[in-house]
Amino acid sequence: MSIVDQASAATGWFAVRRGPSTVGLFDALPNKAGRQAICPAASRRRRRRRRPPCSQSRHRSGTSTCPPRGFPDSGGRCLMDHIRRNHDMADIKGVKIAILVTDGFEQVELTEPRKALDEAGADTAIVSPKDRQVRGWKFTEWGDSLPVDVPLDQARPDQFDALLLPGGVINPDALRTDKKAVAFTKAFFEAGKPVASICHGPWTLIEADAVRGRRLTSWPSLRTDLGNAGADWVDEESVVDGNLVTSRKPDDIPAFNRALITLLAESRGGVRPA
Repeated sequence: MSIVDQASAATGWFAVRRGPSTVGLFDALPNKAGRQAICPAASRRRRRRRRPPCSQSRHRSGTSTCPPRGFPDSGGRCLMDHIRRNHDMADIKGVKIAILVTDGFEQVELTEPRKALDEAGADTAIVSPKDRQVRGWKFTEWGDSLPVDVPLDQARPDQFDALLLPGGVINPDALRTDKKAVAFTKAFFEAGKPVASICHGPWTLIEADAVRGRRLTSWPSLRTDLGNAGADWVDEESVVDGNLVTSRKPDDIPAFNRALITLLAESRGGVRPA
């Protein structure tokens, strides 16, 4: 922009060239209403240039699918819109993701990441030692029951490209004592496939001997357990170490989703180093 004309200091008006044939008239006062009164056309142009709201009416900034203020090109647009406009950043269409849970998983730590992954084009499936349904936990009480897509007895790690381990206290405490669940988890690390774990989920990682030498995070009460298992525990909303993404709690889900989707996209062309 260039200043093309300026009146006396008494009026405080000035013109700004906005293009080859567009000139806007403004005042030098800080009052927004004053600027609009002097140059309503310029004000209308500013309003038209505002980015449209998220195309998903149910999304709100700060949810698992809408990036918080400051995320590149957010401007009220949801993460899914951002991904669709930037396929090189997060192309995960058709990526198959196993969500390993049993009764007592923290419900929001399954449903919100799953919604973000499904909307980004991934294929998600609940894998569980339970045969038909698995019941969630809503912070302080039992939550909803969800259908099991693949019983653990029938699931094979080579059927999936990545693994998601939601938290909750009851769920990972049971999974880490289930030899098949531990073996299923360990197979993803041995194959170098992406793994994401939130809250108490890393309990299962410890049992799978997958945290030694890794930098990660979790619910704070797991800090000692992870340290004893050889991990470098940090207090951050999301941590990526090789093929592993971890987060601390439900409040971190937006960052957890972004990190997971980015990792999946990066891993799509080949196996990311463990």
